[in-house]
Amino acid sequence: MLSKMYYRELYCGTPVRFWMGLALLTTFILIGLGSAYYMEHSGHWVTGMSNQVVWGLPHVFAIFLIVAASGALNVASIGSVFGGPMYKPLGRYSSLLAIGLLVGGLIVLVLDLGRPDRLIVAMTEYNFKSIFAWNVILYSGFIGIVAVYLWTMMDRSVNKLYRPLGFIAFFWRIALTTGTGSIFGFLVAREAYDAAIMAPMFVIMSFSYGLAFFIVTLIAAYLWSDRQIGELRLAKLKNLLGVFVGAVLYFTLVFNLTNLYATQHHGIERFILLDGGVYTQMFWFGQVLVGGVIPLFLIYSPAFDKSRWAIAAASIAVLIGGFFQLYVIVIGGQAYPMTVFPGKEVLESSFYDGVVSSYVPTFAEGALGVGGIAIALALVAIGARMFKVFPESLEDPEEA
Repeated sequence: MLSKMYYRELYCGTPVRFWMGLALLTTFILIGLGSAYYMEHSGHWVTGMSNQVVWGLPHVFAIFLIVAASGALNVASIGSVFGGPMYKPLGRYSSLLAIGLLVGGLIVLVLDLGRPDRLIVAMTEYNFKSIFAWNVILYSGFIGIVAVYLWTMMDRSVNKLYRPLGFIAFFWRIALTTGTGSIFGFLVAREAYDAAIMAPMFVIMSFSYGLAFFIVTLIAAYLWSDRQIGELRLAKLKNLLGVFVGAVLYFTLVFNLTNLYATQHHGIERFILLDGGVYTQMFWFGQVLVGGVIPLFLIYSPAFDKSRWAIAAASIAVLIGGFFQLYVIVIGGQAYPMTVFPGKEVLESSFYDGVVSSYVPTFAEGALGVGGIAIALALVAIGARMFKVFPESLEDPEEA
């Protein structure tokens, strides 16, 4: 039988500890903003990007946070849409984390545009044949819907709207991640993209990354605030993460096997799987080993059955592997040369025809990306301090 839940603001031990943590995050934010200012005023040449690789490391961070934001809402969706009583008390924090991650990712995206002021054009002039125009609506709509969804959880006077908003938020976040994946699926000019499976693969990637973010931050918050989390609840989250990690590996396998079947994609597959240098290493050691095999071992090995540190380590490994996966997709896909005239033999020119593009990220690009993560975590920390999103205790129910 589930006991009644009581919520209160997050207090990380002492006020000093909270403000010290916030000060550390603020430091990373200021460094990130300084890096954005430096790249904005010095010009494109101070980054590792070029005319061939136009989406650099900040875009990897931005897409990583945006995709994870959609998945972070998964816990709230299970509680409202699917009626999971063990997940329902975690819905408030799930919603807050989703908003924080999306805002952090969008800030990185805007500051990496080169001309952030042109965001006004994207917000006022819509070309509905462009998936980017649709994403402006999806991103802003997600924040608004999830904010109202969170309100229905916290205010009993509007609680009757809780379940309908849960359904709307669930389908909206699926559309959001589908739109993000479709950015790559619709880019037919790049052999590494141009696949319908990109959209559903990004959806399942969001489930994995978002839940990993949720588990890591939940364990950290309850550890720092001296609150209790029951073994049963963590076990359910852990097993769910294992399913999502396995699904990501499955979609990755299907995606690459499909490309290997098509002769025209043999070049890009050989580049990613065998001859891509750093991209090949990131794929096998970062994405597959760190992001897939190791987390599955930590999750399902009997030796770590009730180890909270193993659950946290598996979640962190999923995030690291997920970042490598997006790096290979975003950067590796651009580094491989475009086929300008498919099926034709052309003479090489001075415009990098048939040449793998070089990209080495700079400190400023990395600092901007880390600053985006810091913004997301700072927003979540401030929100958890201001609003009652955490249950006082998450101990196991008397009868499961």
